Amino acid sequence: MAPPSAQTLESGLAMTPAQRAVHFDHAELHFIPDLQNHRLQARAELSFTAVQPLNQLQLNLDRNLAISAIRLDGRNLATSAWSNPEGLLSIQLPAPVAAGQHIHVEIHYAGHPLEARHAPWDGGFVWSHTADGKPWMGTAVEGEGCDIFWPCIDHPEGKPALVDTWVTIPGDLAAPGNGRLIDVRNEGAMRTWHWQIKAPNTYGVTLNVGPFAKLKSDYHSRYGNTIPLQFWYLRGHEDQARKLFAEIPTMLDFFEGEIGPYPFGDEKVGVVETPYEGMEHQTINAYGNGYAQSPYGFDWLMQHEFSHEWFGNQVTNADWDDMWIHEAFATYMQPLYGQYLRGDMAYFAMLQSERVMVTNRVPIVSGHSQTEAQVYDAKRGPGNDIYYKGSLMLHSLRHLIGDQAFFESIRRLVYGRADPRPGNFSNRYADTHDFIRIVDQVTGRSLDWFFQVYLYQAALPRLDLQRQGDTLTLAWHTGSNTPFPMPVELQIGQQFRQIDMSHGPVSLHVPAGELLIVDPHSELLRDQPGITRYQQWLRQQQARHAPIPKPW
Repeated sequence: MAPPSAQTLESGLAMTPAQRAVHFDHAELHFIPDLQNHRLQARAELSFTAVQPLNQLQLNLDRNLAISAIRLDGRNLATSAWSNPEGLLSIQLPAPVAAGQHIHVEIHYAGHPLEARHAPWDGGFVWSHTADGKPWMGTAVEGEGCDIFWPCIDHPEGKPALVDTWVTIPGDLAAPGNGRLIDVRNEGAMRTWHWQIKAPNTYGVTLNVGPFAKLKSDYHSRYGNTIPLQFWYLRGHEDQARKLFAEIPTMLDFFEGEIGPYPFGDEKVGVVETPYEGMEHQTINAYGNGYAQSPYGFDWLMQHEFSHEWFGNQVTNADWDDMWIHEAFATYMQPLYGQYLRGDMAYFAMLQSERVMVTNRVPIVSGHSQTEAQVYDAKRGPGNDIYYKGSLMLHSLRHLIGDQAFFESIRRLVYGRADPRPGNFSNRYADTHDFIRIVDQVTGRSLDWFFQVYLYQAALPRLDLQRQGDTLTLAWHTGSNTPFPMPVELQIGQQFRQIDMSHGPVSLHVPAGELLIVDPHSELLRDQPGITRYQQWLRQQQARHAPIPKPW
């Protein structure tokens, strides 16, 4: 088998004119995984509405999944009418299609789908077995995209409005999937599981197969609706699974209280145990953290992936360049949740752990369209800064504008309105400019200076302090020498003072020898030489393979 093409391995390449000319109405995906031979047989029935005139339909599908037949509006197409040399499947339409007309295409294909070597950091199928030899399989395709196993528009804006999946597997196994379970049909020794989900994030569509048992209950939301809860776990893990399942109602209470209603309450909250660490798959999040314990009293991985139901699945970045909208918010929800459960100690401990991970090599946002690989590239892209630096930026923003404006801004970003309730919102796209505009509207201020420094510049702002006798002088410096009127709190003796920096450097009287603490409540994300020195030492230790002490 040839390696997937560069086209397939990249997720988020610019949509072609033909892809932008259609609205993706419905994907009906029929899968028969060969669990022994690691093959996939599939049929995809896809429905589109033309939004512009077009004479060609273009989709993304790995060229290693050989296409045996294509039918268009019920008629077989000659093989000369379509081609898929590099993973961009082009289907020539028999006649031009006008705006408003519908297209229905049926694609039959099969082959060995890409196998992930180290999921979820690389994408593909994970074929595994349980301890007693039962097949156990999952998919993780965030990095390489949906075209690894189904014909899609592999771009954040390529969501289908509705997806149905049918998975046919041996009868002693289960296939938990996205959305609502429509039915399970017995077919001799085989069973077909039918699931339906509305507007899934393209990389959030997943396949899972294994000898699962299920825990289920209902959550009665503060918004008046009842949400089904499901945890699909490997048999033999029941005691651990029950303890983890018991965390879900508390997480739901936190998110619904701080952010707003669970976006998919008419479908489910779902978790499935996977043979890889985890990933945010809409309504059926992958969990493979081994039921690890945490000093903060919750499973960090399950909570992080659950955050993506709001940040990634309900609001989706319009381009991979805006991926911080998924990851920064989901990361910041972790210390916020720690604060909710354990108070300020957990909150600041987690923020400090994030702070030492910030690299500041590349801006979080480039300002132009990017692919997933470009964003996650730790050397040439922002990499993990979209998580940790983005989270710490949100921490500083929260203290700058206050909790009321901060959480209202998040609700408007996620739901498109300040008063979300079940039934009065739908999934949406957003980009960086949308969030900046929302914050400006909510606060009645222009905070472009804040976002320009933290999102569009690599270097953190530096706060210079000079003491001469009884005079203290404070001055902000940014990489672009732009104004940065970020207020600074000082503790002088036992008194706290908020220093207005809107007019540039500030000098004030501080008696020599008086206790002075700058930013006593750790509100400012700024350059700190001590952290830089620690990071340099850490890299030296890692280069020598020396043991690294834990930070507690």
